[in-house]
This record gives sequence, C-alpha cells and structure tokens, in this order.
Amino acid sequence: MPLTIGQPAPAFSLPTDGGGSISLSGLKGKNVCLYFYPKDDTSGCTKEAIAFNGLKAAFAAASTEIIGLSADSVSSHDKFKKKYGLEFVLASDEGKAALEAYGVWVEKSMYGKKYMGIERTTVLIDKAGKIAAVWNKVKVDGHAEEVLAAAQKL
Repeated sequence: MPLTIGQPAPAFSLPTDGGGSISLSGLKGKNVCLYFYPKDDTSGCTKEAIAFNGLKAAFAAASTEIIGLSADSVSSHDKFKKKYGLEFVLASDEGKAALEAYGVWVEKSMYGKKYMGIERTTVLIDKAGKIAAVWNKVKVDGHAEEVLAAAQKL
C-alpha cells in the first residue's frame, strides 16, 4: 500500500549500529528523515550516506533526525559507519517488517533477472509521527539537499 501524506507513519523498533535500538515512538517531538537504501558500502548508497552526513548539522538545526535503514546486519552497518565516519543512526531490518510496512521491499529486475530488494526511498516524518513527504525511486545527486529543504519547512 503506498504511503500517503498526512497518514501516521508505520511504527518500527529496530536494532542499530553500535548495539543500540531505535523506534518511531522514541522519536516523537522530532522530525525524522527515514531513508531506505539497498546495501551498505555500494557506490550509490555510500554517496547518499556521505551526502546526508555532510548535512547533519543543518538537519539537526531543523529538529530532524536522520536514520538510514537497510536489510544489512548491524555488524555490516558498524563497518560501513566506521569506514565513512557517518554520524547518524543506521537501523537494521533483516526481518524486513519495516521495509514491507513502508512499501519499499519490492520486486526489482536487473539484466532480466527478477529479485526482491529495497527501492531507494526517503520518507520525511513530522513531529507528530505523520508522513510529511515521500521520495520514491530516489536519484542520489542533490537528494539530501532536497530533503533538507523540505525538513526546514516543517
């Protein structure tokens, strides 16, 4: 089911890098930039993570928490975060419950082969836990700046 602006964001509670955990209910009162990406340490995902990381202070000034979410393991997230000096939370959804709730675990196709994977998507959630904006099939270049501009208007 596609996400719609104004609907409550699907709840989640997931393990994070560094042995922590994060839940949507624990973020009430903050805006949340929840970005879904296919895989740690791949070119597009690395570029996207570095872009969001570079704008972390501006997101913080807009009361917006950045969370990267993929199906990679916590240990994979730990390595990815350390390798690139990322300063925001990476959540792991190996069971794919949150990925499915947000509609980003989809059938993809490469070289004629079909497989299940994460469609690069960003969801901006407002302080009340409602969906404020959705970017589907994200193109990495300029994306973090676009999300920041939307967060600054919340």
